[in-house]
Amino acid sequence: MRWTLNRLALAITSMVALAFLVPLAVATRQIAYDRAVSDARQQATSLVTVLGVDADPTLLTNAVASTTAGSESRLAVHLPDVEAIGVSHTSDAQIAVAAEDRRSALAPVADGMVYLQPTVLTDGRTVVVEVFVPDAELTRGVWAAWFVLGGLAIVLVAGSTLLADRLGSRLVRATRELSGSARRLGSGELDTRVTPDGPRELRDAANAFNTMADDLKSLLDRERELAADLSHRLRTPLTALRLDAEAMPPGPIGERMRQACDLLDEELEAIIKGARLGVQARGQEMTDLVEVLADRLAFWSVLAEDQERPWQVVGGDEPVMVAVPRSELIGVVDAMLGNVFSHTPERVAFRVTVSPAGLLVDDAGPGIDNPALSVQRGVSGAGSTGLGLDIVRRAAEMVGGQMVIDRSPLGGARVGIYLQAPAARSRRVRRTVS
Repeated sequence: MRWTLNRLALAITSMVALAFLVPLAVATRQIAYDRAVSDARQQATSLVTVLGVDADPTLLTNAVASTTAGSESRLAVHLPDVEAIGVSHTSDAQIAVAAEDRRSALAPVADGMVYLQPTVLTDGRTVVVEVFVPDAELTRGVWAAWFVLGGLAIVLVAGSTLLADRLGSRLVRATRELSGSARRLGSGELDTRVTPDGPRELRDAANAFNTMADDLKSLLDRERELAADLSHRLRTPLTALRLDAEAMPPGPIGERMRQACDLLDEELEAIIKGARLGVQARGQEMTDLVEVLADRLAFWSVLAEDQERPWQVVGGDEPVMVAVPRSELIGVVDAMLGNVFSHTPERVAFRVTVSPAGLLVDDAGPGIDNPALSVQRGVSGAGSTGLGLDIVRRAAEMVGGQMVIDRSPLGGARVGIYLQAPAARSRRVRRTVS
């Protein structure tokens, strides 16, 4: 934008300078021409005055020598049947035409032009006074004037361009600050604000941006408090469920119910804390995927044993840190594992693969007929809420990765997340191969 403004100012000032300088340059040359012709006319008039007094050749010779043009050999007097007095630069034919017309005239000659002034003596003879004007006299001072005008044009164009650049830099700086703040706000930095600067329109845009950021932060704060309140309201039915679980006789079923109540209570606590923590703080939290997976498998393995499901874990020998809050990562793992238990029959095997590349859950069930439909939020073809796989998708986008829904090597569905985008994974593979 800054360079565009500079070019615009350069083009406008250049056109304005040309619009004024071209006529001035022509007028300057015409003024020099008129000055030279006027001077020649004055020289000729002075000789005409002398001729009106006396036309003696000796007297005329002295008169010619006393003039400026005569001393420079540029003036001559043509008497009838007498050799020209002074130095002549024109032809006899031009002298004859001027004497016959008896009118002053300008005639072009080599290296300039001559001014011819005819006059009639008292005895009726016609005398022609000739004044030679060289080309240098016709253009005297023109080049100097053009040089000054050109320098003035350069100064005006350069000054206006520099002024436009200064004004443009302020405009560009304010625009870049506004766009950068918008990007930071979009990435989750809710405390981002813009210092109003630049033209009035940009200051208004900056103030509107700050108002929008304040409203957005207030809205998100209300949404977080609402989520925390809703989660807290679940504690009442959870307390009743816990009392029923505590009243159950000792045994594996009662123990599993009490364990489920404890886990649900921990999940509610994590949801409440995470909701009140804020988007920016949660975005900076790092969670070990392997640790979360081991914790959730401890819960799901009990249900797998009840349903006689064979299962296997591949990988997990080293921590895999992910920039996702623990509560949200727990939801991702539960959504992927719960998808197996919800949509495959009992005794169907599943396998979990975890590595720095991502997390994959494969099963030997019927698979997913329509992968595109399965990730639409609130839409499900299997009688569920339709939110589980959408949770997985949003978590993959949060870490800059990709969700995968494909056919499993076990014959069923594969659901997982890659922690890197496809392009980054391909570059990493090429570096490993090389």
